[in-house]
Amino acid sequence: MAPDGSVYVVEHGNNRIQKFTSDGTFVTKWGSWGTDEREFKQPYGVAVAPDSSVYVAEFNGNRIQKFTSDGTFVTQWGSKGTGDGKFRKAIDVAVAPDGSVYVADWDNKRIQKFDSAGGLLLKWGMSYKPTGVAVAPDGSVYVSCSPCHRIQKFDSAGGFLLEWGEQGYGDGQFQQPYGVAVAPDGSVYVTYWKKTRIQKFDSAGGFVIKWGFGDPPGAWFTNSRGVAVAPDGSVYVTEMNGNRIQKWSVGP
Repeated sequence: MAPDGSVYVVEHGNNRIQKFTSDGTFVTKWGSWGTDEREFKQPYGVAVAPDSSVYVAEFNGNRIQKFTSDGTFVTQWGSKGTGDGKFRKAIDVAVAPDGSVYVADWDNKRIQKFDSAGGLLLKWGMSYKPTGVAVAPDGSVYVSCSPCHRIQKFDSAGGFLLEWGEQGYGDGQFQQPYGVAVAPDGSVYVTYWKKTRIQKFDSAGGFVIKWGFGDPPGAWFTNSRGVAVAPDGSVYVTEMNGNRIQKWSVGP
């Protein structure tokens, strides 16, 4: 989600980014298969900075590309490997209020933090493969883990703060959580793969509400994956197998 409410959608099958207005009107698109500028090898994550720069994480391209809001190429960094600034399947990307860029480095089981030009700031390892990363307005970092069915929260220096979740179908439980997003008020939204629904939590991991599987009526998802929250609090959910975006107005 952009500061102006624009919506950017990453299509890993079509190797492109599409941009829409907040009501779903198409604006522009860019990308195709390849390794050059403005080309992608399975992009999986997209994030928009406070200055409206757009960052794209390439799962098989093992790099981050940075664009202007209209898709003009700015810079790129990363290659396949285990060293600093390298990736083994960059699965997601998030941008902090100060412009720092966090990348979920899936196969290396770590999070890497960069400045806006791709300079490495820090990294921290994990005991599992992270599937999603999001940054709160206060700079806290939330990481989802699909294999271990939980969410972890860190400070901006990678210091562990708390975690919640376990495998199951109850409130606060997950079946392979994937997407994670933080609202302007600090609320945390999580999508998960097998039980196709959304759960909302407070910043300490306290369960708030959930929807999906026809509850409330009409709340159906087909393999919900990505989630993003607009400046006005609207929640956007991507459906991998449904090939569509759903927009929701969420109460307290």
